[in-house]
Amino acid sequence: MELEENFQPIKKPIMVLGTSSGAGKSLTVTAICRILKNLGEEPIPFKGQNMSNNAWVDWEGGEMAYSQALQAFACGITPSSEMNPILLKPQGNSTSEVIHLGKSIGTTTAKNYYKDWFVPGWGIIKKSLKSIYQQNPSCRLIIEGAGSPVEMNLIHRDLTNLRVAKYLNANCILVTDIERGGVFAQIIGTLELMKPEEKKLIKGIIINRFRGDLSLFEEGKKWIENKTQIPVIGIIPWLNDSFPPEDSLDLLEKKITFTNPEIKVGIIKLPSISNFSDFDPLENEETILIEWIRESQKLSKYDFLILPGSKQTIKDQIFLENSGLSNDIREYSNNKGNIIGICGGLQMLGTTLEDPYFKEGSKNYSEQKIKGIGLLPLKTTFFEKKLTRQINSESIWPCQSEINGFEIHNGQTELDDIQNSLQVKPIFKDLDLGWYKENNKGGSVAGTYIHGIFENDSWRDQYINLIRKSKNLPTLNKKSISYKEKRESIIDKLANEFHKHLKLKSFLS
Repeated sequence: MELEENFQPIKKPIMVLGTSSGAGKSLTVTAICRILKNLGEEPIPFKGQNMSNNAWVDWEGGEMAYSQALQAFACGITPSSEMNPILLKPQGNSTSEVIHLGKSIGTTTAKNYYKDWFVPGWGIIKKSLKSIYQQNPSCRLIIEGAGSPVEMNLIHRDLTNLRVAKYLNANCILVTDIERGGVFAQIIGTLELMKPEEKKLIKGIIINRFRGDLSLFEEGKKWIENKTQIPVIGIIPWLNDSFPPEDSLDLLEKKITFTNPEIKVGIIKLPSISNFSDFDPLENEETILIEWIRESQKLSKYDFLILPGSKQTIKDQIFLENSGLSNDIREYSNNKGNIIGICGGLQMLGTTLEDPYFKEGSKNYSEQKIKGIGLLPLKTTFFEKKLTRQINSESIWPCQSEINGFEIHNGQTELDDIQNSLQVKPIFKDLDLGWYKENNKGGSVAGTYIHGIFENDSWRDQYINLIRKSKNLPTLNKKSISYKEKRESIIDKLANEFHKHLKLKSFLS
């Protein structure tokens, strides 16, 4: 089957566009995916191009945005990089790594992206659509747009909004966030900037994140429908969702909902933080409060610290040193603190970081070899090729259990100091996936390359129990609901709330 312009699939695709970034496109797509799955349809998520450092790795080792992986889970299917054929991973200084169909193929500046990558990018989007429909001819694509579809300075190189909508003749929903204010101007302004053939594709409007009595917006709904001649198909109330944010800006806006925690966790907010969905299982633990650490401070109030993944490990390690956070972390460790580093965080906990090919944020030759925090005797060298793969292993510490997750990193890490390395032990039976060291005075320092480590319920529970024991707290109930069951429950609740307030029937003909 060859996809041509104006190709019409068997089941008409639904595309969710937004009046702005953060309007709620991702969660709307997630909800629709689960609603359609429950109705017996075959939904498949799709986002032609995403810009995010919050990534996932499919079973072929391909990188994709975590939000599309989550949407695939909502569909009850296995995520594939075809669902997000272009992933741009920001590296700072207006540059991004370019990933096509899961594989890193280069870097680009924002200025040169249209000139160098537009044509191959559109080709890879069409290739992915063709493959999806060949394998699933009766599926209904649920497509997510990016940002606003009418950024006039960018629209000529927009690969993932109206170009995809017109290509598939999709039924489009325009989502707007009333919480941010200006909802009428957002809707009218977005529609006015569309060409007539583009505006015709908008078949419904969703007002998202409405607080209070929904009936109070009835006059506003009528005004919008009279002005646009497009039905308002849903007014979605404010939901206390527990989903990972799309990017690090949204991350800072997450509200603290638990004020009397038994355990406080501090996560270092690195400038180039990546894969912050790693901590979603901790967000869903009722006894744990997470706080983000962005500047030098006394860390003794935290029961354990996490150094997250980084897209620019050298750059972020220099930030830690210059900000004083490296010293804070060392002092915390010396005072019986517990620390976990994940991926880039593991690398920074070591003694030495070498970047001979300028792959991890070093800017000049003096930064090609720098010191790490020095809490684990590990040396990391960054090579040109990235490692991306799913992981099935078995942990040794803090318990024996089956471990699933994925690796996505540059760099090879090895023990650096034979004498000090005698204190360091492997966390897993696969010896190069992580190490830990128990301090003489109490506390531990651990690091792993496995993203998703906290999704492993036995491992997470046993690590938390180590912390609880040090605080003389009772151990966790071993029959607690697994994180993946909690995630399914959250998706179901999200879909149920949307289903109550969303009229989708006309989109399913």
